[in-house]
Amino acid sequence: MNDLKMKLLSYQRKPFSFLMLVLIYFAAAITVAVMLFIVAYILIKGIPHLTPELFALEYNSKNVSMMPAIINTLLMTFLTLLIAVPIGVFSAVYLVEYAKRGSRLIRVIRVTTETLAGIPSIVYGLFGFLAFVIALGWSYSLLAGALTLAIMVLPTIIRTTEEALLAVPDAYREGSFGLGAGKLRTVFKIIVPAAIPGILAGVILAIGRIVGETAALIFTAGTVADVPNSLFASARTLAVHMYCLLSEGLYTDQAYATAVVLLVTVVIINGLSNRVAKRLTKH
Repeated sequence: MNDLKMKLLSYQRKPFSFLMLVLIYFAAAITVAVMLFIVAYILIKGIPHLTPELFALEYNSKNVSMMPAIINTLLMTFLTLLIAVPIGVFSAVYLVEYAKRGSRLIRVIRVTTETLAGIPSIVYGLFGFLAFVIALGWSYSLLAGALTLAIMVLPTIIRTTEEALLAVPDAYREGSFGLGAGKLRTVFKIIVPAAIPGILAGVILAIGRIVGETAALIFTAGTVADVPNSLFASARTLAVHMYCLLSEGLYTDQAYATAVVLLVTVVIINGLSNRVAKRLTKH
């Protein structure tokens, strides 16, 4: 009670601080309310239309099954992360641990990655279409979509990994060097493990963007509603599947049901990623 009275007295002396506190709480309440409204709307509209036919192994015009799209979403996410995470993490390690701090090259790379992070996904889709589908002749394929998404999420992974590495105290580096460890061992045995929570936070953000992406994949991976038999076959993810159902105008109810599954898929992937992050942090 005494702490609360002291806070109230301090806010009475500084009305501007009290106003800012009210605005912050108001903004947080609006954000939470909008999120709950969207989630509730999707669940109310979609759950009644979840039927066994939507989870059939093969897609056709009668069942409009989303099972191939679910499998394709998992394949696309795995393949994209397999390409983007090593490149992004190693790039960030170079920028923080090996490149000269404060150099012009570092500033240019940071500005470039921040700029790339703000480019609309449709631009990445057009680039992937011109580079992979047309120039390389891969046609609409799983590999073309994964490479496009990898380029799209690279800035996010690089920046979050870089910030995580910068947050590791220099005392860790100095202590490792003092014990006789070399640069490579210090980086990958001390610094990177200490930064794993921040690195995985960037990976989780990337997963969210991969799973929810449509524009970039329509131009690169295509819209074939089957499980691909190779990396060069077309594949439709859940988000693209939902878009196609809505654009046709005949399967609106099934599109809402797909939105429910997409929402649950994102929650499950994020939950598993958080559990992996906690286990790696304990070790």
